[in-house]
Amino acid sequence: MGREHHAHLRAAPGVRAALLALLALLLLALATVPAGAGSHGYAGNTGNTGYDGNNRGGDAARAVRAHEAARERVERLRESDALASTIKDAERRRRTVRDGLWDRLRAGARGSGDPVAVDPSGRGGRCRFGQRSRSPQPQPQSKPQSQPKPEPESEPKSEPKPASESESESADESRADRWTAPMRRYWLSAGYAAKGSRWARRHTGQDFAVNSGTPVYAVGTGTVRATTCGDGFGNQVLIRHGDGYFTQYAHLSRIDVRKDQRVTAGQRIGLSGASGNVTGPHLHFEVRITPYLGSEVAPLPWLRRKAVLVSGTPAAR
Repeated sequence: MGREHHAHLRAAPGVRAALLALLALLLLALATVPAGAGSHGYAGNTGNTGYDGNNRGGDAARAVRAHEAARERVERLRESDALASTIKDAERRRRTVRDGLWDRLRAGARGSGDPVAVDPSGRGGRCRFGQRSRSPQPQPQSKPQSQPKPEPESEPKSEPKPASESESESADESRADRWTAPMRRYWLSAGYAAKGSRWARRHTGQDFAVNSGTPVYAVGTGTVRATTCGDGFGNQVLIRHGDGYFTQYAHLSRIDVRKDQRVTAGQRIGLSGASGNVTGPHLHFEVRITPYLGSEVAPLPWLRRKAVLVSGTPAAR
């Protein structure tokens, strides 16, 4: 009995050494897992739905729904010729929701290293730029008189607005702009909110399947907010339009515009490709309330409101 107890005591150090070795191997394995191994998004993101804490089921998603409800109310009031003071109050409420969402997402984007927040010009990422494109047509000089004048958009006061995005320009764009699809020949692949193993949660845009090198066009007049690369979206362009929304064009093989450049509907902004986290060449097209991931809305209904009909049925997976 004494010998057996003595043997047990001698074996204990060997067991402890084996356990310590196993723990070391587990820590090493965890350290080698790459950050942001999702299908889209910047480092630290586990999919293409925004940084942690701001996914489609969180506060940001609720703010997006509240904003869209407020926008629809403003539109209904305008269509019914409501009092100007009533419209102005509804528009103020919409902006309050948008500004809160903007601040929340901007803080997270900066902390997570989203290139749109930390390197909007793409200089740090050494993006692939082509020659700067030009507008296919002159800016419209006349303004339709039948459309009501929208309230001028402004960004949250905590983020100064560049001079090229003045309120008067935004109002002129919304009245005089025309709209178009981002591609000429395509077939629709993964649709908005699609589920599948390629995304940690849901797809945040609409994919247009095309060959690499296919021209990509601005869907409407606006100002280039960002031209970035280096994350899961690859080479991307982000444009702010006169109605306050942003459109994103991702996975490009080449960028043909620059930050703060004014563009018009149908102007080539780059070429399609397979940069970033992709399984093949395509254009990832998003519509956002703010410049940041997590504020996206369904892109095809948004285009339909602009009288742009995109043919085909998006794939659910």
